[in-house]
Amino acid sequence: MADKRPVLDVRNLRVEFPTRRGTLTAVDDVSFQVGEGEVLGVVGESGAGKSITGTAIIRLLEPPGRIAGGEVWLDGERIDNLTAEQMRRVRGKRIGMVFQDPLTSLNPLYTVGRQLTETIMTHQELTETQARKHAIDLLGEVGIPAADVRIDQYPHQFSGGMRQRVVIALALCVNPRMIIADEPTTALDVSIQAQIIKLLKRLCEEHGAAVMLITHDMGVIAETADRVAVMYAGRIAEIGPVAEVIRNAKHPYTEGLMGSIPVVGHDLARLTQIEGSMPRLTEIPTGCAFHPRCPKRFGRCDKQRPELMQAGASRAACWLHDTAHAEAAE
Repeated sequence: MADKRPVLDVRNLRVEFPTRRGTLTAVDDVSFQVGEGEVLGVVGESGAGKSITGTAIIRLLEPPGRIAGGEVWLDGERIDNLTAEQMRRVRGKRIGMVFQDPLTSLNPLYTVGRQLTETIMTHQELTETQARKHAIDLLGEVGIPAADVRIDQYPHQFSGGMRQRVVIALALCVNPRMIIADEPTTALDVSIQAQIIKLLKRLCEEHGAAVMLITHDMGVIAETADRVAVMYAGRIAEIGPVAEVIRNAKHPYTEGLMGSIPVVGHDLARLTQIEGSMPRLTEIPTGCAFHPRCPKRFGRCDKQRPELMQAGASRAACWLHDTAHAEAAE
């Protein structure tokens, strides 16, 4: 990715929610890139800011949420400052979306075929017959049997896993450059989860799309992602190659997440537990937001907020990786 322009480039994104008691910052100075054919996993506890980051990128924030700072670039074009109508065309054609509940993306009153063909015809100059053929091909590609028959069925006639496949077909129907998948497997059985993960990965490779995969499940990240961004209290705590982050976490919060996952073949009497809970948006502490829960905190942590800094193959927002701190400790 270093030798070519990224598909998605998020720079210093800040999302705020004005309230009567003041302004809450849900996403604070978040930056990352996603390259062509790459899957970036975004992981963290509930309330970390994962989903809000995704909805901010596609401009579907619930009011009064707003982008208060930063920039979002898609294939070298800035999109966070587009009009609502311009952004609607970008969402349909250049960015595909897969949400946790497929029924939020599918209209129960229309057949899946009508929803697919209308989307295709909105963004491509095809006849209805050509669009229908393309829709049948897509349904077959995402693993729906007898696609030429099932295309005329309604969403309620599909199982949860099959509905999610339809949503993936809907996201891919105009060959988007970017796909944002927000908890796409959470509501599914484990066996169906594995199928959907494999499908997303394969389609990403074959279509060359960039994928931002939002989840709280490190198992899904390990199976699917090329890189992973770990979020905590609205900021990125660590970002790096998925294998490196899983095996050699550089941020104490990431270490805690990794330690809380059971490993087959390892007989542990007790899994690691991160004491406490993530702070509310109204109570984010000064300095490093994780310091009240951090077993490795020291004097600087509660006073100064660390930015992402190089930590081996990854980058971590932790003062343990500040060269000045390391030299003083020697």
